[in-house]
Order: sequence, then C-alpha cells, then structure tokens
Amino acid sequence: MKIAQSSAGLPTLEQIAAKSGREFMEAVLNGEFAAAPIGITLGFSVHEIGDGRAVFRGEPSFSVYNPIGSVHGGWFGTLLDSCMACAVQTALPKGKTYTTLEFKVNIIRPLFASSGPVLAIGDATHVGRRTGVAEGRIVGEQDGKLYATGSTTCIIMDI
Repeated sequence: MKIAQSSAGLPTLEQIAAKSGREFMEAVLNGEFAAAPIGITLGFSVHEIGDGRAVFRGEPSFSVYNPIGSVHGGWFGTLLDSCMACAVQTALPKGKTYTTLEFKVNIIRPLFASSGPVLAIGDATHVGRRTGVAEGRIVGEQDGKLYATGSTTCIIMDI
C-alpha cells in the first residue's frame, strides 16, 4: 500500500490524526510512515513501542562529538527528548498531538564512538487532557551502564 506523503516525505496531518498515538508510532516503527529525519542525521531510530513507552536505539559517532572529544550533550538531549515525548504520544487518542514544553537532562557519564549502541527508554508517568509527563534514561546496550536520565513535560493539543 502506498502512503501519501507530505512534501517533506513525512505523513500528512490527516494521516497522523487518523491514528492513535500508539498506532502512529507503530507505523513509524514498521516503516509505514517515515521516521523523523533528525534520527538519520544523529544516528538513532525507533526500536520498540508499547503503552506509554518508547525505546530508541542510537549509536554515537565522531560526527556528534563536542570540541573536548566526547559526545555532545545535545545528542543526549535529542535522544531523550525523542523517547520521552514519544512515550507520551503512545498514550494519545486519535486527533491529538503534543509538543515538548520543557525537558531536563542529567548526563551521568560520557559517551564516545567506541561506547557502542545505547537504548533511550522513555516511560510516560502521566498523560492527561492537557499535559503529559515522562521520564527517560540512556543505557548502554552492551554494558547496561546508565549514561543519562531525563524528564519532560509535554502539552497535549488537538490536531
């Protein structure tokens, strides 16, 4: 089945509104809808979707280093913002969307290109009519170490 895409190659608002948040995220996971282009740029993608849960898998590379020779804090922030906000999205009904109001990141230890892949795990702790709250963490896929934690508040809106 061919999906009509917007000019940017992303799903249209009509396509997004026709699915619940979880259905939308599952469509991204299974390739029915295009993933966010920033994932290509920064080396991460949707890995797993559940009720109130979104897991992204990322692999840091030299291209996301800061000037002092480790992965830039913005990479941690983008990965955490993505998994936490998408965790909120999985709990939204048809016709609703969200945007991040604020998020906080705590980097526990540095990442390097040699660190290997990480999982960014987002879990929604509250999804109401107007706001959603989620927590996230970045853990090493191979070593299980905690690299960062985060929290977010999202505003929920009609599409």
